[in-house]
Amino acid sequence: MYEMFDDRFRTGRCMNGDAGLEVLYTGCRWAEGPLYVPAWRQVIWSDIPNDRMLRWDEETGDVGVFRRSAGYTNGNTLDRQGRLISCEQGNRRVSRTEHDGTVTVLADRWQGKRLNSPNDAAVRSDGSVYFSDPDFGITSDYEGHRATGEIGSNNVYRIDPATGDVHLAADCFGAPNGLVLSHDERQLYVSDTRAGVIRRFDVREDGTLSDGTVFAGAGVRGAARFDNLRFDDAGRLWAAAMDDGVHCYDPDGTLIGRLVVPEKVSNIAWGGAKRNRLFITAETSLYSAVMGVTGTHPTGTPPSPFGA
Repeated sequence: MYEMFDDRFRTGRCMNGDAGLEVLYTGCRWAEGPLYVPAWRQVIWSDIPNDRMLRWDEETGDVGVFRRSAGYTNGNTLDRQGRLISCEQGNRRVSRTEHDGTVTVLADRWQGKRLNSPNDAAVRSDGSVYFSDPDFGITSDYEGHRATGEIGSNNVYRIDPATGDVHLAADCFGAPNGLVLSHDERQLYVSDTRAGVIRRFDVREDGTLSDGTVFAGAGVRGAARFDNLRFDDAGRLWAAAMDDGVHCYDPDGTLIGRLVVPEKVSNIAWGGAKRNRLFITAETSLYSAVMGVTGTHPTGTPPSPFGA
């Protein structure tokens, strides 16, 4: 399961976990967006072409439908109040599921134009929501509804927590995909699937972003069709690398190792009581492995009040 490229992968305990992957469920058309919800002790994830969201129960191992007719939802995360934030490719919007189950639309337009197909989101501690908006959900009817884009480009946006206004945060992408904030929230990492790179942006106090620099990819060893991204508590970046498994990058950008997965990897998420269980969605399946390292929550710190 493990392949080491640099001795830091071994000394950092990255290889000290399970010897193999556990298959928790198989039978999806294309699985994405895993999210461990501590309050429920469940993983929810998206089966996009089947337009449903599933959930796996940590206590029982049972899998059931969380939401059907889910708007071809892709990425999922939690805000600081433990509410579910989802990127709905088919509905071309970012939504929030309230504690009573009602759904609030956070963003569906920028400058009066419909979004393409929101893909992934990250929530800052001040309530700002960053989200990527590639065109994956409008290029065909497989993962959304075929349509002509109104914006004409694929960008990253920020939802202002005070006004709800949608601001352009970063552009010049082939297809922005996964994104994650660093633990101190001073940087935002964004994968560009079509360019085969991971870009890093400095986050200013007002939430705006600096010009991005390339953190990984761009033809060097480790270049891949990157999807979503997650950090561990040592600052290593773990990246879903589709055909090439799960990559692990040292904070200096060196690819130090990878996890070999038998299917194309779409997304990853940390979870479990100690947040040392890595959940992996790959093509038809949901996998997991208890690791020798501990992950951070995708927002950088855990959402209150649920801890973990």
